[in-house]
Amino acid sequence: MRSLIIEDNAINRKYLLNLLKVYGPVEMAENGLIGVDLFGENLDQGQLFDLICLDVMMPEMDGQETLKRIRQLEASHGIFGLDGVKVIMTTAMDDKKTILQAFKTGCESFLIKPIDKNALVQALKNLELLTDAGIAK
Repeated sequence: MRSLIIEDNAINRKYLLNLLKVYGPVEMAENGLIGVDLFGENLDQGQLFDLICLDVMMPEMDGQETLKRIRQLEASHGIFGLDGVKVIMTTAMDDKKTILQAFKTGCESFLIKPIDKNALVQALKNLELLTDAGIAK
């Protein structure tokens, strides 16, 4: 499972890195602009990510706009719907408006910070990125 973490907080990036690196390679970006560029470069090289953990609130470009641009890049490469990267939005904000907007923008899952390891693993299983035994597909 190839993962991309787009998160402005270094502690949160490292925490997610430690949780995800057991399942495969992980790349990181400290804001949305860098994350979109990194995603696009990998896409152009045919190296697809299976998962993006995307913070909602970041400087430079927020998570909602970042996700819109990622979905636009996928579309420009003929990738649509279920064939796209699975995105888990992460945020400390748990209001319904933020959560609904994240799903409208195209995320598949939403986790409230601080991220609970078991909740992340369950989300990965729900997205069929992990088997029930916790092994990356």
